[in-house]
Amino acid sequence: MLVGKLINLSHTKPDISYAIRVVSRFMHLPQVPHMDVVMRILKYLMGTSSRGVFFRKNGHFNLMAYIDADWAGDRDIRKFTLGYFTLVGGNLVTKRSKNQKVVALLSLEEEFRGIAKGITEILWLMKLLFELKFPTKEACKLFL
Repeated sequence: MLVGKLINLSHTKPDISYAIRVVSRFMHLPQVPHMDVVMRILKYLMGTSSRGVFFRKNGHFNLMAYIDADWAGDRDIRKFTLGYFTLVGGNLVTKRSKNQKVVALLSLEEEFRGIAKGITEILWLMKLLFELKFPTKEACKLFL
């Protein structure tokens, strides 16, 4: 139950999302070391209570996406992790981090998958902003 609440909190504090994702894998059979990690996350949150995601009016709707892929970095499942987040007008709109279902044979393969996911997310946001009558005036930026 505590991990579920931390999952909800990670939407406004993305710096803990990776740790929460790792801990949530063991929710079905938690052990003492897993609870120690949860307590460590709570101590971290007590020290960083004034930090988080804040939204500001910046006067523009420029789109930016940041993408990162980690090739076989997870030693437990040996699959690559893909993460990205998008900003509209300098404010965080979407974020995602997920272990992929396939095993990438090359690190270049995972980078191309990341680029494809990022472009898909940007195109979806562009279409959404256009339908809401807030078209972007500048080119979208994609950072790897």
